[in-house]
Amino acid sequence: MADDLAAVRTATVATGNGPVVGLEESGLKVFKGLRYGAPPTGLARFRPPSRPLPWSEPALALAYGAPAIQSGLAPGERRTSPGDPPAPDEPASSEDCLFLNVWTPGLDAARRPVMVWLHGGGFANGSGGAAMYDGGALARKGDVVTVTVNHRLNVFGYLHLADAFGAAYAASGMAGMLDLVLALEWVRDHIAAFGGDPNNVTIFGESGGGWKVSLLMAMPSAKGLFHKAIIQSGPGLRGKPAADAAQVARALLTALGVSTPEELADVPTDALSRTSAALDGDVMRLFAPVVDGVALPRDPFEPDASPLAADIPVMIGTNKDESTLFMFTHPRFGAFTEEDALRHAETAAPGRGVELLEALRRAFPDYSPTHLATAAATAGGMWKGSITLAERKAVQVAPVFMYLLTWETPVARGRLRSPHAIEIPLVFDNVEAARNFVGRGEAPQILADQMSSAWLAFARTGDPNGPGIPSWPPYDAKRRATLVFDLESRVIDDPYDEVRTILQRA
Repeated sequence: MADDLAAVRTATVATGNGPVVGLEESGLKVFKGLRYGAPPTGLARFRPPSRPLPWSEPALALAYGAPAIQSGLAPGERRTSPGDPPAPDEPASSEDCLFLNVWTPGLDAARRPVMVWLHGGGFANGSGGAAMYDGGALARKGDVVTVTVNHRLNVFGYLHLADAFGAAYAASGMAGMLDLVLALEWVRDHIAAFGGDPNNVTIFGESGGGWKVSLLMAMPSAKGLFHKAIIQSGPGLRGKPAADAAQVARALLTALGVSTPEELADVPTDALSRTSAALDGDVMRLFAPVVDGVALPRDPFEPDASPLAADIPVMIGTNKDESTLFMFTHPRFGAFTEEDALRHAETAAPGRGVELLEALRRAFPDYSPTHLATAAATAGGMWKGSITLAERKAVQVAPVFMYLLTWETPVARGRLRSPHAIEIPLVFDNVEAARNFVGRGEAPQILADQMSSAWLAFARTGDPNGPGIPSWPPYDAKRRATLVFDLESRVIDDPYDEVRTILQRA
């Protein structure tokens, strides 16, 4: 068995941390579980990450590294969803989670574009080892190097202890984002040995991953580490206010009965995770990146786009029915009333709910009250946020390109329509690995051919245009050109303009 495994191992690659060995897989060189940071445990909890101690013997990068502790769960426990299924060989979660994965066509000097994926799950859950994030198809199709990353999440990544513990913890509320900066520094320093170009790096992510992309665009420590950015269904306009984050930290320290860094370092992982999730408030928002004045000096896109990333081209977009994925488990999904739809419309556009609901009814004449409710939630959330971000980015030097995915998955008897995360297997060209989400037949691959090609073109040049899609102009607040991805894709100027106008005036 050992001889068989050795036969498919890659050549040894020298890195600044130490030599590593991966596996040959279907014409690619694949390195899983590459350590980019020292274990953030003990007194290193909540502190900025550090580089690992160097090693001399070749490290075997043959399997995914541990994902971060998931919100409210003990080590080893993992949530899953159609939009974030773990890979079959993903190990148990752990605080020791600073690992990344690399797929490359060659260990040579080709200097290929590099695409670094930041996973979804908000800032609470997820990992770079999810099944749909396998970077092999993109690397093979586009002759690029793909990278996925694990980093600290929830209380372990975003507990703002500056007020409680002083200057040594000034950036503790951004520890998980600083992990990503360290991962990008690893790319800068080592990716050339894996056939990649450190001067042509694209960061891309979905949902919470899109928000992470947004935040990196406003972090001084990330300046120069990436050159293009793609934000999928996750516009991050702002971070968590430091005063709010300090209040959460005080509540947690009180609940744990600790008052010093040493006492907090000794709290068992399980107890820390479960106690943090039991605090009052939305667990997905309690622990999030903090505008701390240090790692994140300002909100990334509020009241305007951070000038730090003025020269970074951006691609941003959403799916038509994002909120169906979140609302699908509601016991009355499919049986919502007009009153339910109006309530969601009023939440999306306070004081103009009736007007918004009528506009949505005209935009989607075949939608039931249930899907009108999900349309209101989608429009007032990710879609409006993406438009705001695109407007503010469009006035800078580098262009921004807007997309909208309207193709509907047939799974769940079509009730999900075009839900949150449905674009991930299309972008990664991983249709066969996601048939339970995208359905059978040729249609998903038609979309995957278009979307993966556009993403690859953007990663190569900063312009997503190429064969297979209509001519796609940059976005601006006058024309609002948007590429609508469907079986027959097309560019539409200002789609759902009536809905947009109501939302922006609410």
